[in-house]
Amino acid sequence: MPTAIYYPIPLHLQEVFRSLDYGKGDFPVAEAVSEKILSLPVFPELEENEKEYIVNAIVSFFKE
Repeated sequence: MPTAIYYPIPLHLQEVFRSLDYGKGDFPVAEAVSEKILSLPVFPELEENEKEYIVNAIVSFFKE
């Protein structure tokens, strides 16, 4: 099951938005979250065993 970090660079610091003249520190929450967030597989078709796998993986991670 795929996981991903979709925005490792906050939107305001990406090249495409450079013309808006935002810099590091302008959106501190977005910057902090971009360093910590992980997108998990979540969609209606997830089977029960897949949900259990995801939950167990999260629990195991935080036990370490």
